[in-house]
Parts: sequence; C-alpha cells; structure tokens
Amino acid sequence: MADFSPGYPITGSLERDRGFAQADSGFATADERLAEALRDGSEEAFEALIQQFQHPVHNLVYRLLDDPGEAPDVLQEVFLKVFRKISLFRHQSSLKTWIYRIAVNEAYNHRRSFGRHRRQQVGLDAPIDEGLSYQDVLADPSESPFDVVASRETQQRIEAALLEINPVFRAAVILRDLEELSYEEIADVLQVNLGTVKSRILRGREALRRVLAESPGQPLTGALRRA
Repeated sequence: MADFSPGYPITGSLERDRGFAQADSGFATADERLAEALRDGSEEAFEALIQQFQHPVHNLVYRLLDDPGEAPDVLQEVFLKVFRKISLFRHQSSLKTWIYRIAVNEAYNHRRSFGRHRRQQVGLDAPIDEGLSYQDVLADPSESPFDVVASRETQQRIEAALLEINPVFRAAVILRDLEELSYEEIADVLQVNLGTVKSRILRGREALRRVLAESPGQPLTGALRRA
C-alpha cells in the first residue's frame, strides 16, 4: 500500500511526465488521465492521487469527526474506497468533488458507527427536520466568520466551536468557508440541492456565532456581525 504520510515522493517517471495531477498536452483532462490510470491499477497513479489529495482530505475529515484522533483511519478508508470505486467515476463532476463526497460519507458513517453511545455534543433544542432545531432556522445573510479571523487563538476557538454545532451544518460550513468549494460543488458533494446548501451554510454560521459568543476569550460578536 502506498505511504499515507506527508511528503510521499512522486516517482521519477511521474516527474518526467509532469505528473498525473497536472495538465497534459493531449485532449484528456488531468482528472481523466489520473482516473484512467487508476482504473488500470497503476501504482504510480495511486501514489499521485495520495500526493495530491491526502492533505485536503485529511483536513476535511479531521474537522467532520467528533474525535479528530480518528482522522488517519478514516483517511485510509477514503483512499481505499476511491481506489476500489474509481470505475464508478464518470467525470460528471471534478475528481476532487467526487473524492470529497466519499470523504464526507465516510466521516458520517464512521461517526454513526462509533459515536452512538457518546454524549451528544450539540446543545440545541429538539430536532424538527434533518437533525435541525428551531434555533437553527434563523438564517443570517452575512459572510463567514472565518473572514474575520485575525489570530491563531481565534482560529483555535473556531475549530473547537465547529465540534459544538450540528454535524449537518458543520459539513456545509467547512466545505464552503475552509475548503472554499462553490455552492454547486457542495451540492454535488452532499447530494442536496442549492437551496439546501445555502440554508445549511447560513444556519451553520449562525450556530457557530452563538457558540463563539458563549466561549471564553475576546468577544467576536461585533466583528462577526459586520462580516
């Protein structure tokens, strides 16, 4: 199995060929070349896949899980599933979006399997739909609280606050505000319509602001309201 550690080297042949993940001189896109090589069982293609996606996918599942310490196990399962299911990739979306969809589903499945007996971390009212509560339906048209992050301490507070909000909203906020995916890409990853994506992002940002307002440290309320 290829090494999942950071900095896994690309082989000389890949470097000479400018890599599967880079644009080629023919008509096929980089995604198509990489996917085709993976379907052919290329070891080099699998290494290139990991080289390109291991860090962003790790960051994504790390933030989606209730226990970030489980991220390495989920990361490995994501890449193994990508390798096994690459024949199902039909280029109807980007390879990145397709992999992110697998990562989100794998994180959800992992949380359901191992978190059934854990204390619920979201201190909200009773759910009304899709795990949403009445408090969460208050939409805020403002931009992301991440836009006003000015220090490492604030970043750490936001990372901690993410664990306190509804996982349904957490995924949407992370994909939009940290991974910087478009609304259309998020809809593809989560397999929901655009209206649902926008609603989840707005509600997630509002829930995040409430958690931050109650957390110790320099108040962020004014800055977040201006975002």
